[in-house]
Amino acid sequence: MAEKHPTKLGGLDTPRELRSRMLPNFASDPDTFGRFAERFARYMGTANFLLYMTIFVIVWIAFNVIGLFGFQWDPYPFILLNLFFSTQASYAAPLILLAQNRQDDRDRVTIEQDRARDERNLADTEYLTREVAALRISLREVATRDFVRSELRSLLEELLTAQDNEADADAQPVRESSRDSKGSPKTTSLPRVPAGRNAGARSRSGN
Repeated sequence: MAEKHPTKLGGLDTPRELRSRMLPNFASDPDTFGRFAERFARYMGTANFLLYMTIFVIVWIAFNVIGLFGFQWDPYPFILLNLFFSTQASYAAPLILLAQNRQDDRDRVTIEQDRARDERNLADTEYLTREVAALRISLREVATRDFVRSELRSLLEELLTAQDNEADADAQPVRESSRDSKGSPKTTSLPRVPAGRNAGARSRSGN
């Protein structure tokens, strides 16, 4: 039996091998090149770059028009200078686009994070709203401080009224028993002390 050669395509759990490219990949670290593009694009948007470029153009034209020190390598119409600017523009445009793409990626990630944070905040707000509504419903059946005070005040008034009624009821029989059948107050006789005790008391007082 002929041996079966392993197929190039693996299963779903096998990563696919990258095909060989026709052009070599010089940018081994895209982040490094991307950071360089961002720095370059950021520097081109400053006033220093415009000032230095203006000084460079003035010096270039002055040397080639006046011919100082015999230097006149790019006479009018300054074809070499135009070629330099064209080359600079052809390189600056991709670098600026690369910097913008990286900024767009960061903005997209930031927007996604903000959206997720907003969704969490919305969920927390809805949860707190439900909890507050449940607390309000449960507090409807709880006695408030004013209600408890009013109930205690009414109970105190009832207790004081009952005590006054009981005091009046206890005092009424005492008044009735202190009078005789004719309505005149009764006189109570003092208890008699035996004679022996009175003599003993007098002798002690004389001594």
